[in-house]
Amino acid sequence: MSAAATPPPLPWLIQGGMGIGISNWTLARAVSRLGQLGVVSGTAIDSVFVRRLQDHGVDSALQRVLDRFPLQSVVKDVLAKYAPARHRDPSAPYRPVPMLTHRNVQASQDLLVLAAYSEVAQAKEGHDGLVGINLLTKVEIPTVATLYGAMLAGVDYVMMGAGIPSHIPGILDRLADGEPVELPLSVDGLGEGEHAPTLRFDPRRLLAKFTVHRPKFLGIVSSHVLATALARRSNGVVDGFVIESPTAGGHNAPPRGRLQLDNEGNPVYGERDVVDYDAMRALGLPFWIAGGVTTPEKVREARDLGAVGVQVGTLFAYCRESGMEPGLRQRIIETLDEGPVSIATSILASPTGYPFKVAEIEGTLSEHECYVERERVCDLGYLREAYVTDRHTIGYRCPAEPVNQYVAKGGRLEDTIGRVCLCNSLMAATGLGQVHHGEHELPIVTSGDCINEVAHLRHELGDYSAADVIDYLAASLEASQSLSAHSS
Repeated sequence: MSAAATPPPLPWLIQGGMGIGISNWTLARAVSRLGQLGVVSGTAIDSVFVRRLQDHGVDSALQRVLDRFPLQSVVKDVLAKYAPARHRDPSAPYRPVPMLTHRNVQASQDLLVLAAYSEVAQAKEGHDGLVGINLLTKVEIPTVATLYGAMLAGVDYVMMGAGIPSHIPGILDRLADGEPVELPLSVDGLGEGEHAPTLRFDPRRLLAKFTVHRPKFLGIVSSHVLATALARRSNGVVDGFVIESPTAGGHNAPPRGRLQLDNEGNPVYGERDVVDYDAMRALGLPFWIAGGVTTPEKVREARDLGAVGVQVGTLFAYCRESGMEPGLRQRIIETLDEGPVSIATSILASPTGYPFKVAEIEGTLSEHECYVERERVCDLGYLREAYVTDRHTIGYRCPAEPVNQYVAKGGRLEDTIGRVCLCNSLMAATGLGQVHHGEHELPIVTSGDCINEVAHLRHELGDYSAADVIDYLAASLEASQSLSAHSS
């Protein structure tokens, strides 16, 4: 009997799955080609896909990927609807994707599958490296179809945070076996004896030409307590964790215990939020440390704590391959060259209720004047919550939608104060902002507390690439290996 194949070594670096489209397939592929884990963002992937189609059409690289999709009727229908003969006039609005609900028709699921498949497949082209996909647990309705599209393309890792994704490992098992998946939708206001509607996805119509393998699952958590709970309570295998500190960009976990704010309105994290790395090591599962990793020394510190390595977001967000809108990226870089950029941890901005990092950049929704002048519009709806209406049906609402609409749906007026439409503003940050009444949506920029370290890297390397980030951070590993070899 031949010996079992040796599993490939775990990557010491994970490129974070950032925003809507910031971690795109171009960035992920650049990282994966160099032997690390490149990650695409799966958030709002259907809208990202169709807006790219309207702006750029289908090039030869995308066509190769689409030609391999197992159900060509889906490709034909999507292209007929969203890939016009002429590219979209930049002053014209995008043709929208219908907002997702538990009542969605097959076409909505098909689009999600195709979009996720295309993103991962393009990230995996031309190399044999690892590719992951990042999703938000809080965004429930598109999750399973997005996961399956990524699995059709051979995604190697699934990473999820912004909640406790204890149900996802079992879903990955069932999808890998070609079995239908059902899970209840989280609904606010369900009474005793009332049942949540079921989200159902059946992969069997897409299985004709593909063998689908189960990707590894990494839970993104903020503490050893959550890691332990996820490892013990999940309905399938958890393969590891990303331990994300509150210095990381995007959504942060709220502080444990009673919420306190500092003089600038940022949440205060205390002793209860400190990670016990002895407990993490005792779980016996690999973990990576994220948040504020901007130097080789931080990589070495993570390894000394028992981590396999690190997850890095902010440094990659401003590299050449980033999916950030080029003009916005350049404007932020010029701002950093002039002096420090302030980062706020807003407890109001995100409709999810989670703290959210906001970079204070001129001409974005971090400016009060820009925020109050924006017409409140909810036309993407990924962060809406399901609720029970007065008629005992299921409705959807978001505290960032027009105030009168939210209140009419039973929402509290105070919950609307300071809320930002992250769906539209993050879409704008990747260059895909909608046009309303001739006005383009303004972006919002989310970055980790370490954003000003980007200036240091630029001073060292100029307009740097993803490869430059990896080479820079790998210096501590090379020094350690050199020292180890010298000692032996």
